Amino acid sequence: MPRLSKEEIRELIEKSYRARTNVLKMMKKGEGHIGGAFSALDIMTVLYNCILKHDPENPKWPDRDRFILSAGHKVMGLYATLSDQKYFDEEILWTYNTLNTRVPMHPDEKVLPGIEFPTGSLGHGLAVANGIALSARLDKKDFRVFVILGDGECAEGSVWEAAMSAGHHKIDNLTAIVDRNGFQVNGATKDIMDTSSFEDKFKAFSWEVRTIGGHDISGIYNALSSVPFKSGKPSCIIADTTKCKGLSIGEDKFEFHHWHCALEEIDSAINLVNKQKEEEYAKIK
Repeated sequence: MPRLSKEEIRELIEKSYRARTNVLKMMKKGEGHIGGAFSALDIMTVLYNCILKHDPENPKWPDRDRFILSAGHKVMGLYATLSDQKYFDEEILWTYNTLNTRVPMHPDEKVLPGIEFPTGSLGHGLAVANGIALSARLDKKDFRVFVILGDGECAEGSVWEAAMSAGHHKIDNLTAIVDRNGFQVNGATKDIMDTSSFEDKFKAFSWEVRTIGGHDISGIYNALSSVPFKSGKPSCIIADTTKCKGLSIGEDKFEFHHWHCALEEIDSAINLVNKQKEEEYAKIK
C-alpha cells in the first residue's frame, strides 16, 4: 500500500487547519458547533483529498463514492472542506447561519452541491448509508459509502439497528467512522450514556474493526485506503479524537460543542489555530 510522503502530510495539515480557520470566520454571528467540526476535520480532509472518488464539477456523478455526515451538527467542517474542493465559492461560507443561507446549521442537499443527505436528527445516517450501499449492489455499481458518526450520537438505538443490518447483509462497500472525541453537548459521553466498547459492539454485529488516532494523518490515510478490511464485512474505524482539536482554549471541553462567542474572540482563536498548525508541522520529521 502506498504511503503518504512528508510533503503530502504537510499539505493535508495545511488544508485541515485552513478549514478550521474558515470555520471560525463563519462564526461572525456568534455561534456554531465547533467542537465536533474540529474533531472530525482531519478525517474529512483525508477523505476528500485522498480517498473518495468524486467530482466537484459533477456532484451527482452516478459512479461517485458517497459520504454521509450522520452527526450533521459537525457540518461546518464539511462546508469548509467542500469549499476547498471547489464545490462552491468560498464566499458562500460567510453567509452561515443567516436567513436563506445555503450553509445552514445542519446540511441540506437541496441547496448545496456536495451534500448527499440532510442530517441533524441524530442516529439516521448509518441506516441511510446502508440503503445507498445496498443500492450499489443492486445496480452492479462499484461505488463506496462512508459515514461519520459521533460517539455521543451512538446512544441512539437506530445506530445499532443499522449496524446489525449492515453486518447481516454483508455490506462490504460501507465504512463507518466513529469520531470518538469523548464529549457531547452537556458533558462527557461516558457519564451521559456510556456506549463503550465500540470495538466489541461493532464486532458483535459482524463488522471488521480498526482503532486509529483520529488526528494522525498517515494513520487515517492507511486505514481508509485499506477498506474493506475483510471481504463480506462492513468496515468500522474507531477514530480517537480530541474535541475542538486545534483550538487550545476549547480542547476536551464540552462547552465548545456549540460555542457562543463574541466577535472579538474570533481573531484570537484564529491565532491560536495557526499556532497549533505550526506545532503540527514541527512534528513531521
